[in-house]
Amino acid sequence: MIFIRSLIFFVLQLVITPVYALIAILTFPFHPLTRYRIISGWALAMMWLLRVLCGIRMQVRGAENIPKQPCILLCKHQSAWETIALQKVFPPQVWVLKRELLWLPFFGWGLAMTSPIAIKRSDGKGAVKQLLRQGKERLDMGFCVVIFPEGTRIPYGQRGKYKIGGALLAASTSAPVVPVAHNAGKLWGRNSFLKHPGVITMSIGAAIDPAGLKPEEINQRAEEWIEAEVARLN
Repeated sequence: MIFIRSLIFFVLQLVITPVYALIAILTFPFHPLTRYRIISGWALAMMWLLRVLCGIRMQVRGAENIPKQPCILLCKHQSAWETIALQKVFPPQVWVLKRELLWLPFFGWGLAMTSPIAIKRSDGKGAVKQLLRQGKERLDMGFCVVIFPEGTRIPYGQRGKYKIGGALLAASTSAPVVPVAHNAGKLWGRNSFLKHPGVITMSIGAAIDPAGLKPEEINQRAEEWIEAEVARLN
C-alpha cells in the first residue's frame, strides 16, 4: 500500500509540475515577491498530496521564533520534504542551491523564477562572494534566505559538516539566523521513493543575533542547536 500511494504521488507530481512551471514562466513580468507567492502554490499542493495520499502530516514547534524581518534559515537537510515544507511555514524565501538544478526540465524552469542564489559549488571563493552579494540583495528585497549548511541531503541519523557560508552572510548583513531541525528522513528518506505515513516534526529555534559574533561562532551555535534538537526529535 505504501508503494502504491507513493507511486500515485509520483505520477501526480509529474503531471502537476509542468503545469506550474508554465505558470511560473508567465509570472516573469511580476515583482519577485509576487512571483514567489504564485509559484509557491506548487509546494502547498505537494504538501496536500503528501497528507492525503501518503499520510504524512506535519507539526511545527517554535513558530513564535520566526522573526518579522527577513532572516537566514539554516536548516537540517535529510529529505526532499523540507524543501517543500519550508515554503508553507516561513515567509517568502529564496534558496541557495547548485545551479545545475535550474537545468532540469520544468522543475528547474519554475525554480529559476523564484530568484534563487544558484552557485557553482566548485567555484570556491567565487561561490562565497556570490552568496554574500546576492544574499544581501535578496534580504533587501524582503526575502528570507534558506541555506542547508551541510550542503547535501544527509541520511537519517547521520551528521554532515556544516559549511560557514550562511554564517558569513549573517555576519556581513546583521540578519538574524534561525536554526531549523526536523525528522523528515524517518518517513521520507534521502533519495527514497517510498513515503511512510506519520507525523514529521519541524522545530524552529530562537533566532541568533549575529551582532558581536564571529562567523565561526554563529555557525557553531546553529549547528549545536540543530543537532541537539534533531537528536531529541529522534
